[in-house]
Amino acid sequence: MIEKIKRLVAEVAAFETDSSEVAEEFRVRLFGKKGEITVLFEQFKEVPVQDKRVIGQELNVLKTLAISKLKDIQEKFKKSFKVDLSLDLTLPGDPMPLGSRHPVSLVKNQIIDIFSRLGFTISTGPEIEDDWHVFSALNFPPEHPARDMQDTFFIEQDPDILLRTHTSPVQVRVMEKQKPPIRTISPGRVFRNEAISARSHCIFHQVEGLYIDRRVSFADLKQTLLFFSKEMFGQDTRIRLRPSFFPFTEPSAEMDVSCTLCGGKGCNVCKYTGWLEILGCGMVDPNVLDNVGIDSQEFTGFAFGMGIERIALLKFGIKDIRLLFENDVRFLRQFTSAL
Repeated sequence: MIEKIKRLVAEVAAFETDSSEVAEEFRVRLFGKKGEITVLFEQFKEVPVQDKRVIGQELNVLKTLAISKLKDIQEKFKKSFKVDLSLDLTLPGDPMPLGSRHPVSLVKNQIIDIFSRLGFTISTGPEIEDDWHVFSALNFPPEHPARDMQDTFFIEQDPDILLRTHTSPVQVRVMEKQKPPIRTISPGRVFRNEAISARSHCIFHQVEGLYIDRRVSFADLKQTLLFFSKEMFGQDTRIRLRPSFFPFTEPSAEMDVSCTLCGGKGCNVCKYTGWLEILGCGMVDPNVLDNVGIDSQEFTGFAFGMGIERIALLKFGIKDIRLLFENDVRFLRQFTSAL
C-alpha cells in the first residue's frame, strides 16, 4: 500500500492540465465512489495496528496534496475566464419579446365583455353556410341584391352553399334549437365579394346580437345600445337612431355615435357632422320568428349587428383597414401594452 501511495503522490504532484474536462476526470479518478484514494481509505481499515500510524500519515499527505492540486487548477480556470464587457448583463434573460394582441381581438373581447355584463351568451357557427340560414330564413326575397354574385362568395359545386355574409345565420341556428327567452351575441368572421380599399375589405368581423322574449320593445333596444356605446367609447358618448331598412328587422335603424375624435363638434373623420355610424339594428321581423318556429304573436325581439374593424378604426385612430390584415409587425407592435 505504501508503494501505491507514493506512486499516487508523484502522479498528483506532476499533474497539470488546461482542460476543465480533464481536471474533472482526474478528480473523479481520485475521489469518486470507486476512486483510488477512496479505495485506499477503505483498505486502511484492514491495515495491521502496528502499521496504521505510518500508512495513515502517508495517506493524509496524499489526500491533502490532491485536494490542494485540484483547488489550484480550479482557481487557474477562474482567473482565465474573461467577461465580455460588451454584453449588457442587466438585460432580461429571455431574448424573445412578448407579442401583442391584434386590434380586432382587443375590440372583440371588449364588446363581448360589455354584453356579457348584460346577460348575453356567446354563440358561434360555421363560416360555410347554406342559403336557408344566410338568406331565406332571414326574410331575404329571392330577388334581393345580396344574393347576387357581386356581394356573395358562392361555392361553385353547389350554388346553395356559400361563405356567410353576416353572422345572422348563427342566430337562426340558435332560434331553431332554443326556446325563448334568448339573449345571445354572435362574434365571427364574414365574407363579401367587395373591392379592397382603405375603408372596406372582402373579409371582416362582425358581432351580432339577439334578444327574444315576451314584451321586448324598441325602448329596450335603445337602452341596450346606449349602455354599450357609453361603455365602449366613454360616458359622454351620445347616440342617435336613423330610420333604415333590413329584410330581417321591422322597424329598422342605423345607429350613430357622437364622434370620438372631435367630441361631436365636427371634423374630417365624421365629415363635419359630429356623428359616426357604427351599427344597424331593429325589431326582429315576425316572419323571421315564424320561419324558425317561434310564435310571433307571443314573442318579440330585437337584433343588432356591428363591424369590429369599423369600431377598431375609430377607437385606435387607424385610417386604413388594410393594415388590420397585413400582419406588419411595426403596426402590431403599437398594441403591445393594450389590454
